[in-house]
Amino acid sequence: MSNQQTAIFGGGCFWCLEAVFQRMTGVQKVESGYMGGHLDKPTYRQVCEGTTGHAEVVRITFDPTEVSYRDLLDVFFAIHDPTTLNRQGNDAGTQYRSVIFYESEEQRREAEQAIADLTAARVFPGPIVTALAPASTFFVAEDYHQDYYRNNSAQPYCRFVIAPKVRKLEHAFADKIR
Repeated sequence: MSNQQTAIFGGGCFWCLEAVFQRMTGVQKVESGYMGGHLDKPTYRQVCEGTTGHAEVVRITFDPTEVSYRDLLDVFFAIHDPTTLNRQGNDAGTQYRSVIFYESEEQRREAEQAIADLTAARVFPGPIVTALAPASTFFVAEDYHQDYYRNNSAQPYCRFVIAPKVRKLEHAFADKIR
C-alpha cells in the first residue's frame, strides 16, 4: 500500500468526522485523536478541559488513486461549519476548532485553494475561520472513541448530531461513498 497518504482534520467532535470519512471510497482507516497542543500524551479528560491546546481530530489514511485530498477537503467543509470559531453546535472550546493540519506544502496549497474557492463562491454567510497548521504529533484517542458511531449509533448524540452529517454525506456525495 505504497500509495497511502494521510489527512488530518478537526471540525468539532471527532466522532462526527470519523463516522463520515469511514464511509468514503478510498479511505482505508480513520482514527480519532488529538493534535496541536503542548501536552505530551493528552487524555480525553485533559483535552476537554480546553487547557492543553489540542484539537479533537481525525487522521484519515487514504489511497489518492481512489479519492483525492481535495475530495476529502470538500466533504470536510460540507459536514461542519467552518465559520464558527472554537465551536460546532453545542460543542464549544478550542478543542472543537475547525483546523486542517497539513502534512506537505501540497496539502497546504490545496487547503488554501479550497478555502479561496468556497469564499469566492460565497458558500457560507460568514468568513471561513478554519486554521491551517503543519501537522505535529498525533495522539490516538482512547479505544472507546474509535468507531464510536458504529458502536453507539443508538445514543442520542449519535442520532441527533452525527446521523444528520452521515445523511448529508450520503445525499451530497453519493458518488464518493462505498
